[in-house]
This record gives sequence, structure tokens and C-alpha cells, in this order.
Amino acid sequence: MKKTALILAAGQGTRMKSKTPKVLHEICGKPMLSCVIDAAAAAGIHENIVVVGHGEGAIRKAFSDAGVKFAKQEHQLGTGHAVMMAKNHLPEEGLVLVLCGDTPLITEETLERFMAFHERENNCVSVLTARMEDPFGYGRIVRDDDGGVARIVEEKDADEEIKEIDEINSGIYCFEAGFLKKSLDKLTNNNAQQEYYITQLIEIARAEGEKIGARIISRNEEIMGVNNRAQLAEAAALMRDRINRDHMLEGVTFIDPKSTYIDLEVKIGPDTVIGPGVILKGKTVIGQDCEIGQNCRIVDSVIGNGVTIQSSTILESTVGDETTIGPYAYLRPHAHLGRRVKIGDFVEVKNANIGDGSKASHLAYIGDADVGKDVNIGCGVVFVNYDGINKYRSVVEDDAFIGSNSNLIAPVHVEQQGYVAAGTTISRDVPEGSLVVGRVKERVIPTWGARKYNQKKEKKNAK
Repeated sequence: MKKTALILAAGQGTRMKSKTPKVLHEICGKPMLSCVIDAAAAAGIHENIVVVGHGEGAIRKAFSDAGVKFAKQEHQLGTGHAVMMAKNHLPEEGLVLVLCGDTPLITEETLERFMAFHERENNCVSVLTARMEDPFGYGRIVRDDDGGVARIVEEKDADEEIKEIDEINSGIYCFEAGFLKKSLDKLTNNNAQQEYYITQLIEIARAEGEKIGARIISRNEEIMGVNNRAQLAEAAALMRDRINRDHMLEGVTFIDPKSTYIDLEVKIGPDTVIGPGVILKGKTVIGQDCEIGQNCRIVDSVIGNGVTIQSSTILESTVGDETTIGPYAYLRPHAHLGRRVKIGDFVEVKNANIGDGSKASHLAYIGDADVGKDVNIGCGVVFVNYDGINKYRSVVEDDAFIGSNSNLIAPVHVEQQGYVAAGTTISRDVPEGSLVVGRVKERVIPTWGARKYNQKKEKKNAK
């Protein structure tokens, strides 16, 4: 059976108070709409149709490569009206799953069970419902004497008796495609809001003798809609709990899960320890047996096995096995470290390759460079890569030694086993096996310091 998802994402989201369309606000590294689309796809949906309105251009652009179809709702006249705008995209047969673009916590397991229930019961229409202690604001599920779904009544159309009902409508439905498509023209807006409600399709189905079912969800958090920034933060906290728990069940240790922030697409190997305050974003991959110490931020990077990182930032970079980084190191985009590399405190690496076994233990800048294996880069070394207009690369071959407080003015090439003495500025290539000393010759001026001290002392006493 063909399964199609129809995702309603046309709302303006005024309570978000944002230029960004509501469904594009991110939760754990993904737009809310993306979370819904991914859950539907994982549950076996073959095609996604997204109804857009406010922020249409931004949404279409964000999902241009997602393989979804779009329908436009020019004026927001209710959920039923949104479905009507997608009529031409709806299939003639199969199952249509209606979802909300602002419910990012819905899971593939819940959708799988819901669609299986719909098919098993041979329903024409199925509704995903929930029981709530405080159902205010939600449409109520009104059941008949046999326990079947008679109708759904919105809060503003409900009398006091119906408002006492604690079973609510989640806004998620399964329809037989043929029934849905032929029934859309029967929707009316005779209600307090003068809108076209999708819930009226329940009454239409009942009047035609079609079978209607309702499945109560087991975890109410999954149907939580996000309408403002506070709810966005609440949803993100719930999602983080899921993410962190899943990693822990796969063998990852968290020192303090509540203070750890990991995006949905991050992967972490077993026996890795994650410290408090760690932020792992984007498509970051962490190997096994790693230690990611407190307050690290790693974005879209690949970290090998057995790596130790302490209080450092890594952006769009790769780190080889058994490398140590930090504390307070900064790997900017396109830094590529080999195996057993050491990048120490206050070292910055940008657009550079550093070979196996090399080390820069402290206070260095390595930018636009290719550094070989087993190279020592001393304290205070600067790869001078920018002349104010263009950037240039430097090359340091295997087994070279760059002494402390040296400057390498690119483009420059230090050949294998080349030595640069401390305090030297290099502007020409260093031949293989050579030592380059570029310091000014020392002069000793006797008594100069004593005279200077006495002058300062006399000036101070004069005051």
C-alpha cells in the first residue's frame, strides 16, 4: 500500500516573534519540519507533501533537496482548508497520514504503530488521541455509546459538558486516500472560527457509514506543539534527554547528561566519556575510547578513536586516532590532524594538515600549512600566512624542528630535518638537514640597566 504524508506547515507562528518561519526553528540541530519529515520517512512513508504559506520561499529553499512536494495555502483558513490546497497532490488510493510541522517530538515508532492500527482495523479514518489532565485548548474526542469516535469538537465550539472530556485530538490522522480526496469538497466553515476544520471529515465519514477509529498515544510529549520560544526550549530539552539516553544505552558515558548538548545526527562510539558542558553539533562523529572533557564544542567534525580533548573548540575538522588536544585549543575549519598528534593549550590551527606524531604544545598559530610527521613546533611560533591581500601556504616536512618564537613567512618550505632556531624569522626555504639562525647578534652594554634604574628613581623622588 502506498503511504503518503501530508504535513501542515503554513502557519504564521506569530508567537515565535521571529522573521524565521516557525517550522524552520531548530531543535537539536534540525528544523522542526525536518524532524517530522524524518520520522515519517523512517516509519515507511513513500512521499511527503508539505503545505506551506507564511515563509513559503524560505521553507522551499530549506527543503529543496529533501524530495518533498509542496502545496501553497495562500490564506490560513483552517486545517481542512490546508488539506484542500493539497488536493491535486493527493493520491487516488492508499493511506494518507496527516501530520503537523510543529510537532518535532513525534517518533517513527508511534507513527508505525498508528498506521498499523489503521490498517489492522480496516478504518476509513483514524485519529491519534491522548488523555490529558488539563485538556484546555485542544479539540475533544466525543465517543458514542459503543466507544467509537462520533466527532471531534474544538475548544471554542465546545459546551461545558464536552469541555469535561479529557481525551484530546493530537492533530494526527490516517485517511484512506480515496475517501479523503472525494470528501474535501464537503467541508464547510459553519463554526465559531469560520474556518474549515479537518475534524469535520470525521462526521462526514460517520454519516456515510465508514469505520472510524482512535488510538491513544502512550507518551503525550510526542504530540507537543511548539508555538513560542519557551515551548521550543522545552521540546529541545525533551529531545536532548532522548538523544543522550540513546547514546548511553549504546555504551557512551555522560558525566552530567543534563548539561550536555548533542545534535540529532551526531554519532559517538562506545566507551567514550563525555564531560559536562560539552556541545556536539551537526554531523560530528566521535570514535570509541575517547575522552571529550568539559566545555568542549565540536561542530561537523570527525574525531578518531582514543582521542583526548580538553576544553577546546573544533570546527569542520578531522582528528586522527590517539591525538590529544587542549586545553583551550582552537581548530578552525579544514584542520586535519594525523595520529598521535599533540595540540596543546592556546594553539590555533586553520586550514592546515599536521602529520602523525607532530606536536605544537602551546601558544602557536598554524594557518594554511602542510606539516609533516614528527615535527616539533615550539611555543610562540606563527605561520605568517597573510600579506593583507592574499593568503599563502607553508610546508614543513618530516622530522623538522621549529624553535620557539619563530615566524614562517609564507610561502616558505622547510625541508626534511630542517631546524629553525628559536627567535628566527624565515622568509626563504630551509634546505634539508640545515639549521637556520636569524636572530640579531647580541650586544652587552655594561651599566645601562643600572643607569636607567637610577633615572627612574630620581624622577620618582622628585615628585
